[in-house]
Formats: sequence, C-alpha cells, structure tokens
Amino acid sequence: MKYRSVGKSGLKISEVALGSWVTDLKGTTAEDVAKETVKLAYDSGVNFFDCADAYSGGAAERFLGKTLKQYPRKELVISSKVYFPTGEGVNDRGLSRKHIFESIDQTLKNMQTDYLDMYFCHRFDETTDLTETLRAMSDLVAQGKVLYYGVSEEWGSARLEEAQRIIDRYNLYPITVVQPQYNLNDRYIEHEIMGTCRKLGIGITTFSPLAQGLLTGKYRKGQPLPAGSRATWQSDHQINDLLTDENLDKVEQLRKVADELGTNLPVLSMAWILQHPEISCVIAGASKPSQLENNMKAAGFKIPADAMAEIDKITGFHRFERPPTGAIVKRRNRYRLGLRPERWRFRRFLLFAR
Repeated sequence: MKYRSVGKSGLKISEVALGSWVTDLKGTTAEDVAKETVKLAYDSGVNFFDCADAYSGGAAERFLGKTLKQYPRKELVISSKVYFPTGEGVNDRGLSRKHIFESIDQTLKNMQTDYLDMYFCHRFDETTDLTETLRAMSDLVAQGKVLYYGVSEEWGSARLEEAQRIIDRYNLYPITVVQPQYNLNDRYIEHEIMGTCRKLGIGITTFSPLAQGLLTGKYRKGQPLPAGSRATWQSDHQINDLLTDENLDKVEQLRKVADELGTNLPVLSMAWILQHPEISCVIAGASKPSQLENNMKAAGFKIPADAMAEIDKITGFHRFERPPTGAIVKRRNRYRLGLRPERWRFRRFLLFAR
C-alpha cells in the first residue's frame, strides 16, 4: 500500500481507504462478509476507515467500532461526519455547536474510541453562522476529541476562502481536509476547489470514485441490469439516471483504455483520481473482500501521459478558467459598444454531459 499526507498536515493515510456508506449489516452472513473485508483492508495496509453518524442510523459506526477494536488504535485513521438528523428533536441535526458537541460524544461511544482522527461537516448548514460551526470544530481539536477536522459536500471554493478568513481572524485550528465527490463522471472540483485546497494546504479525500457503479463496467448498453446491482434497489435512482446510452458508450471507450493498460475499468477509474497530486486518497466502498482486493490495485498504479490525454478526450472535459481582471474589463467595454459578449457563467461540467 502507498501512503500520502493529508494536505500540509503530518497525517498520512493509505491511497485507498475503506468507506462504509453501503455496508450491508442485515444478517449474520452479511456482517461476517463485512468483517472479512475490514480484516483484508487492515492486513493489506489500508489504515483509513471512513464512516458517518447517519450511515444506517448509527449502525455503521457501531459495526466499524466493534470490528476495529481488535487492531492497535495508533495504526488506524478513523473518521466520521456530522450534520444529518440523528433523532426527532429540533436540534438533532445541522452544524450548531449543540448538535456538533452531542454528536461527537455519541460517535465516540459508537466507535469505541477516545478520539477521531478526522471529523467532517457532512454538508453546509445555511441555518448556522459559519463562525459558530468553525469554533465548535476547533474546540473539539483543543479538547482532544478530534485530531483534524474538515468538510464534505457543498463547501465550494468561496466558502473555503471565507472559512479561512474566519479561522485567521479568531486564531482557530484550521480546516485540514475536504471530502468531495470526484470521479471521471463528476470533475467539478478541478474548476476551482483543487486550486483553493492547494493554496491553503488542505488535503482532498474523495468519495464515489466509480460514480455510483457506472464506472464498474457492469452496466452494458442494450443489456439488462445485473441482478442485485445498485440500479435494481437504490431508492433515489442516482445510478439509474446515469445509465444513458451516451454514458455507456463512453464507458466502453474507457474500458478499452483499461484493457490496453492491462487492468480493469474500476482500477483505471480510481488510479486516474490518484494521478492528481492534490488528492490524498480515494475512499471506496466494498461489499465483499474481492471488490476491495481489486480496488487496492489502484494504489501506486501509474497511467502514462498519452493514456491520460486519451481519457480527457473521451470524457470531453474542459476545465473552467476564470479570466484575468483586465479581460473582464475589455469584454464589458465590448458589450457597451454593442458587440456580442461572451458568457463567463460558471457551470459544472460533467463528464458525460454535452
């Protein structure tokens, strides 16, 4: 296993981490399979295990805590998240100081540990002042309940910059890590978030590297959905929305690139993420040991420059470049003269969108 630093911190984590979002805990057999997967991860050098209080209503935290208890705590990097409802009460959600403090105590109890290595704000809370949230997270570090804290979805570049100004103003412990979705299907963080993280020394631990299963290669154009696959049971139909003919055509082209490199599509997809130096790790779930075994092949896998260029060609991705101030002024002047203005509207470019 290969390891990387989390941003400018001294914390080192495995390039491939084990996520527990879709861990199946229904029944003794399923739990045994999950335990075998965790054991394989630890034995193979995976040291980062990611969870959240909302996963399976807290059951994922309890399972992971119980399973990891047999391994030396100092060798593990354990994370969880706070934001989503954990009860029926009006304060049982969000990023208020009250909810953060109560949630961390429950998480530590669930995971049978005295501290978390990383603790994430699972979403952005529009109803809570950002200073309150940052003070609470910083205080958890000061108390020793959390070693590093970070943010997950919905914290764009502007919010990270705003958070840094607050941190500097009040001399708080800094944001160490960001956990966004990132894969060949959704590359929005390349527009600005990557650059902001690079500037601020923030690490990036990405999730959903296989785009809900689209990049596993199991879904084929003109063929029925594989029995038991996520597309047959996922209630929000995220994967089903991605299974367009155009997307599946792109997947077939990516599969050929993987074949030429002597690997498979899941490994190529995760290794592609790790080619970016800003990335600290790829968080991937695994429903059984064989999936994890394949995922771990992405660690240290090098993709040649020509193959990276071919992947960009297939995906049709174009990174947004914010124009220099002078260029904006010139375009405004052109508009006043009645010339056709160019649009500088930022939008998220997805891999398989036209």
